Amino acid sequence: MNKQFTLADLLRQSVYSRLAGYEDLNDAERLAADPTFRLISSQRIWDRGAVLTSTLHWFETELLTKEENLIGLMALNRETLGQAESLDGSRRVVLDMDSSESPVHGEQEGSAYNGHFWSVCYHPLFLFNHCGDCLAAKLRSGNVHSAEDWDELLLPEIERQQAEGKQDAFRADAAFAKPEIYEALEERGVMYAIRIPANDSLERDIAELLTRPVGRPSHKPVVRYKSFLYQAASWNTARRVVAKVEFHVGELFPRVGFIVTNLSLPSRAIVRFYNKRGTAEQWIKEGKQATHWTRLSCHRFRANEARLQLSLLAYNLGNLWRRLVLPKRIDAWSLTSLEQRLVKTGGRLVKHARYYWLLLAEGHLHRRLFGQMLRRMDALPVPSG
Repeated sequence: MNKQFTLADLLRQSVYSRLAGYEDLNDAERLAADPTFRLISSQRIWDRGAVLTSTLHWFETELLTKEENLIGLMALNRETLGQAESLDGSRRVVLDMDSSESPVHGEQEGSAYNGHFWSVCYHPLFLFNHCGDCLAAKLRSGNVHSAEDWDELLLPEIERQQAEGKQDAFRADAAFAKPEIYEALEERGVMYAIRIPANDSLERDIAELLTRPVGRPSHKPVVRYKSFLYQAASWNTARRVVAKVEFHVGELFPRVGFIVTNLSLPSRAIVRFYNKRGTAEQWIKEGKQATHWTRLSCHRFRANEARLQLSLLAYNLGNLWRRLVLPKRIDAWSLTSLEQRLVKTGGRLVKHARYYWLLLAEGHLHRRLFGQMLRRMDALPVPSG
């Protein structure tokens, strides 16, 4: 039987199948008969089953790869997050940028050897806010620098946030220690804390901190801080640098790190603020494990771009579900735990003359938890527009 599906039906199945952990198009054959996936489609096809593999393949690798559709998919992700941001009264946004590895298999367009990851891969770039939402992502060839195209993701987001009257702060690791990034942030009044690689000039400025403390070594690390002005040859002005030196028992040499910043906080507070950047690496790992956003198996680069954006939308829906809907006692669960404990719940769909019953097995998802989530969703304001 020839089944007709709306574009909304196709998009829902592509996104929600990834959120449920089924990123492979071959899974569509089995999901077509799944009662939940039948219910997320238009009501007129509830009795006919969800989308099959061939149709979904055409949607993801042909239709979505058109320039206007790919741009629209990116805009949909940002619009979804914008609706969630309207619920947050915070006037300060912390932005974290990082890159990651997406291994490839075979001769895929745009793949290249990356010496840092020691593999042939793609090298996508991600931008997160402090809530774990992925604001933007860009698929790149495997051999580009980690900071390549940083301005395409970061600057539009800063302009968007500032247009809403919000103050931005930015964090990144040493791969983003580039003078053009400092200058762009300073021109826009954005606070930042970016790690910079150590060099002889920096270590001379903290020579007095590098001497091991006299006496019996402490079992607790001995930590020292120093703040000073420093100007590299490529910088147009001197900037504040915060150094942290740690002596650990059993280690011959101290651990030394440098952060360039325009924040006026004490040195210890700046290091503490920068260290929270590590959560962005955790969010990337969650995206890899839960929505498989680095499993990009198409030959064409543009098709893999579309698959990345679909996985990005699935990740953000999962993160919004976690932080806006889940009860407090389980809102720290990882997206993988949510998949295994809540999404993949056995059930049976019973059709009556005028309505459907969806009967779910009780395990981690029990009646009280399901009711709490429904009430919290019902309490969310309806987006305008």
